[in-house]
Parts: sequence; C-alpha cells; structure tokens
Amino acid sequence: MSTSAEGTGAMPSHAIRVGLVDDHDLFREGIRDILNAHADVTVVGEAGDAAAAVRLVGDKKPDVLLLDVDIPGGYVTDTVGRAKALSPDTRVVILTMLDEAKQIRELVRAGISAYLLKSASRHELVATIRTAAASPERCVLSISRDSLALLVAGDPAPDSSATPLTSRECEVLELAAQAFSNAQIATRTGMSEATVKRHLRNVFAKLEAVSRIDAVNRAVAAGLIAAPGPAGH
Repeated sequence: MSTSAEGTGAMPSHAIRVGLVDDHDLFREGIRDILNAHADVTVVGEAGDAAAAVRLVGDKKPDVLLLDVDIPGGYVTDTVGRAKALSPDTRVVILTMLDEAKQIRELVRAGISAYLLKSASRHELVATIRTAAASPERCVLSISRDSLALLVAGDPAPDSSATPLTSRECEVLELAAQAFSNAQIATRTGMSEATVKRHLRNVFAKLEAVSRIDAVNRAVAAGLIAAPGPAGH
C-alpha cells in the first residue's frame, strides 16, 4: 500500500530538518544527497547506531528522524521510544528493507509517522517526509499487499510455546544450523557479516541460548525453524 504525500498538508515555514540514521555510510550519503537537493529539506545530523541516533535527536531535535530498522545497538521500538521521549515533536519515518506485519504493527503503536520500504522512489521518500512534518495526525504506510492483509487481519492468537523471531533471524539461524560460517551466511543473504552477527546475538537473547547449537535446538523444539539438513543444501 503506497500513500503519496505530494501536495498534502501545509508546508512548514522553514526547511524540514531531518536526522538520518543508517549503519551503511554509502547509503546515508546517497539519501543525504537526495534530500539536500530539495530546498525545503535539509539533513542536520547523521548516525549509524541506536545510541548515536538517540544522541542526535537529543542534540538536534530534528523535525523528522529517518530511521532504518536494522541498526546496531538496540531494538528499533526501543530506539523510537527513547527518541520520542527526548523530542516528542520529532516525527519518525522508518526506511527499511524489512516488510513484516508484526514489526510494522509494533512501530505504529510506538508512534511512528511513516513506514517506507527502501524500494520506494526518491519522490516517494521526499513526499513522505513532507507529509510526516506537515501532518502529524497521519501515518503513511508503503508496504506489500501481504503485510497490509496481515495488518488488517489483526494480531494472531498468541503462541506461548514459541519465542518470536523475525523472518531474517530465522533465515540466519537456519543457515547457521547447516554449519555455515558468518561470512558464508552474509554472502548467501546479501547482508554484511556484522549484520549477521547482530541477528545471531538477537536470536541468542530471545531464546536464552548460550551457543549456536543451543539456539538451533531450542528453535527446532519450538517449531521456529526446520531441523537442519546437510550443510550446503
């Protein structure tokens, strides 16, 4: 579902001040260039992890915080909550590759103003930032139809037997279960090795596991992943 924000709401009298948070320098550079090309938008600060993102909000009080979901240093809903506590008027716009209904629902509840996939066009990105700044009562979603259907359907019945893992965490754990190294998992998934390590740390914490083998056994027992097959298959 994509909601265009061009021409909606009253434009602020000053340039929209944006804080940019992503752990990939090259990606931040590209987004910065896109945003600074518009006279009514300016990037006032950048960060690459959750702690730096919170400091940025506290120091700069940006109109809009453009935030990636998968950054080091903490769970994204916690980062949103800490940012909103420091600067309630800052509108949080999520820009991510992750299209998961559960996560979207949690972030909407946390008070984000928009959820935008990185497959969006530059025009959609700028329009969404403008809408977030001008219309705080609105929430813009640009997500897949499958995620939208799950959002409309509401929360599934809780399953107390399983600790929730994201689809990315399950993917990484399934590859780890096949004895792939972090570097091999990174190559297969297109993630950085640091991101793979971060996913595994999250998995260990959620499953209260002490090792990869322990995490795999717990996840298989809970029905979160399939039992591992031969490595390389």
